[in-house]
Amino acid sequence: MSKRDELIAKYAADLKEKCGVNADMDLLTKVTIGCGPSIYNADASTVSGSDESELATVKNNFLIKKLGLSEKDDLDGAINAVIEKYGKSNRNKYRAVVYYLLTKHFGKEAIYS
Repeated sequence: MSKRDELIAKYAADLKEKCGVNADMDLLTKVTIGCGPSIYNADASTVSGSDESELATVKNNFLIKKLGLSEKDDLDGAINAVIEKYGKSNRNKYRAVVYYLLTKHFGKEAIYS
């Protein structure tokens, strides 16, 4: 099993255990690949739910640039909903899991097909 496959399995377990979501493994794999090499970096592989600059990065680089959304789509509300679902007290919020949940939230799965 490759390192990426191990991480995808870890993300799927996180989705099930912490979010109560059965992952669409094909979509989760594509979202994880889309994160690029950041998944292998301890700091870059997680999202800090309390760091405003980190949340701005998620909004600008993922929601606006990757998913093609705009401010009128209530991006901050969606990010907060996903952070809440993942668990604010959960220290390790994996970027791939957050991106997966946001992709599902906005129904943008087609971007990864």
